[in-house]
Amino acid sequence: MADFPLNIDVVVIAALAPILGVTVFWFLQLIFIEIQKRLLSRLRHHHEAFCRFTNYIGIFFQTICQALGYTVTRSGISSFQVTVNYGKVEPKKEKEGVFEWIVRSFLLFGPFFIPAGLVLLVSYGVIGRGFSFPSLVHYTFVESLTGFWASLSTYGTEFVRFLINIDLLNPLHVGFVFVLLFFGLGIRPSYIGQERKEKIDILHDLIHIKDHLLEKPLYLLVIVLLLYLFYILSLFLNPAVYIGLFVIFGWMSLTAIIAILLTYPLLLLIWATDAIQPQWKIVPFITIPVSYIGSRVFFIYYPTNELERVSLLVMFLSTILVTIALIKYKRTNRFKTATKMKHVRVADGKKGTSKK
Repeated sequence: MADFPLNIDVVVIAALAPILGVTVFWFLQLIFIEIQKRLLSRLRHHHEAFCRFTNYIGIFFQTICQALGYTVTRSGISSFQVTVNYGKVEPKKEKEGVFEWIVRSFLLFGPFFIPAGLVLLVSYGVIGRGFSFPSLVHYTFVESLTGFWASLSTYGTEFVRFLINIDLLNPLHVGFVFVLLFFGLGIRPSYIGQERKEKIDILHDLIHIKDHLLEKPLYLLVIVLLLYLFYILSLFLNPAVYIGLFVIFGWMSLTAIIAILLTYPLLLLIWATDAIQPQWKIVPFITIPVSYIGSRVFFIYYPTNELERVSLLVMFLSTILVTIALIKYKRTNRFKTATKMKHVRVADGKKGTSKK
């Protein structure tokens, strides 16, 4: 049994600290998702197949979340269908009331956390560090919020340290990068289909979530009361259990943010290649493995303590420089061609005038 003073901070206000922390990271996740959707929208005109593929990933996760909702409510699943434009799950038993509300909750909130939870499990096996829960002395609002932030900071630091020192010649590490990119493209509601009928942004997502929560205020009140009861019990048994639960959700949200951020360089590279002549578009993508392997071979003869990190830096710089050079080459080539055509037209005009 924990020893704590019975005051308003401990009994009521401290319970809000981890909830506030998760909410902040979830809003950050929404912002990065919105940026990603805008990048994908820019690619849609020239890369329809790629955008439809990313849409399929997102719809697949949404459909999985809905199927999990039917499984949790013991409704069963009679059919499961996923396409690039929509996903459809039909239950064996139609249930209404709280069961229908739970399924809807899985559909709305699941894509933000369930795919990230799967990546979190994979990262625990690959990284294996940074998973520390806070140990509280005084269970106050400030200490709870500080402990929550410390746990997420430790996890995020270890995750980033792993990424900047990743060994791309290690098949396990390469597979983990592909997992991050795959899930990073799908940790979002999917609205980029064959036709975009309306403007759907972060406000649209928030309005849907708000309407869902306020549709059944009694259900929301029951959830709040259950969370508070769990908080009070944890005070007497183990105060770290309550905040530890929200730390896990914070890890999921932070994992989703990192996975989404990793997709930005890929999307920007695809967008940049649109400004390159068609026969050279593949070169920036070839530069990625060639520059990395070349730098690793170079450092065999000239060893360094920061082998993986320097090789990654060489790979990024080489890809950026090659892409910029190819873009400038196309623009320069166009300018020269335009100048030559202008001289030809002027010459033809003069020649025609002299004939008259």
